[in-house]
Amino acid sequence: MPEARETNERPLQNDEVNLRARSGMPILLLNTALMLAALVMVISGIRTLANEGSTVLGITFTVAGIVYLLIVGPIVFAGLKVVKPQEALVMTLFGRYYGTLKNEGFFFVNPFVSAVQPPGSGTAGSPPTAGKDKAQSAVTPSRKRISLKTMTLDNERQKINDLLGNPIIIGIVVIWRVVNTAKALFNVDDYMEYLSIQCDSALRNIVRNYPYDTPGDDSEMSLRGSSQEVAEKLKAEIQEKVAIAGLEIMEARITHLAYAPEIAAAMLQRQQASAIIDARQMIVEGAVGMVEMALSKLNENDIVQLDEERKAAMVSNLLVVLCGNRDVQPVVNSGSLYS
Repeated sequence: MPEARETNERPLQNDEVNLRARSGMPILLLNTALMLAALVMVISGIRTLANEGSTVLGITFTVAGIVYLLIVGPIVFAGLKVVKPQEALVMTLFGRYYGTLKNEGFFFVNPFVSAVQPPGSGTAGSPPTAGKDKAQSAVTPSRKRISLKTMTLDNERQKINDLLGNPIIIGIVVIWRVVNTAKALFNVDDYMEYLSIQCDSALRNIVRNYPYDTPGDDSEMSLRGSSQEVAEKLKAEIQEKVAIAGLEIMEARITHLAYAPEIAAAMLQRQQASAIIDARQMIVEGAVGMVEMALSKLNENDIVQLDEERKAAMVSNLLVVLCGNRDVQPVVNSGSLYS
């Protein structure tokens, strides 16, 4: 019988507790008044000891006042928290998740809880990844607050092979925000770096499934011709990957798309050749239609009677005139066509 193996894996933090704290202004005023009273008690106790010697009342007043001034009062002040709009404080009590304070204002919470410091807030100026530059600016250095604002992640341009194996340079911008602070701080080590890495991974997976362009075939999706559909799939894949970190992807867009420099010139020639062929095809189709119309009108109105050889000559001349790149020089034939 196989032995049961012990696992050290801890369950993920999925639920965010919205901490409802009481207003901090009454506590501030009350604690200030009590500290002033404690100061008066200390002064009174010292005077009693000086005048009457060591008495129980003097010692009690002095000790109680000192304890409140040095211990109780500062502890009560530690429970006062200020939260600005679109900010949150994630609290832990002796190592356990206690709740998240999201409402803006001045509050009093359990003095023994501690706020969790968001990743990167203590080391400003040296983000681990380039894609975190703009997201990093939303976190103020040395502050234990997590931003709930809508932020932008602009990763560096990457060289990726498309479906046909052509190397392309592509860059994306992702609009995101934190919707679950507990997941963001406790399920991943650094949610901004995690987002940047997952964006790179999702971008590579999406690009490898589509060609850069599909000339002449609008039914097949491509990176250049179906940018909206590709962006939607990119957003869905990134959202699936970062859901564990409590992030919401609001929008994902391709900001740069081009062939890699080593094949850009060759691809440009191919595009130009394809455009020239399409233009020539349109010209020929139009010229043939015009020749058919001219012959039909001549026959309907009985302007001239043309045999097959004269029709062939007329068609040849009209096609030369209509399909030529340059102005045609007229040639006057003074003789007969058969001579």
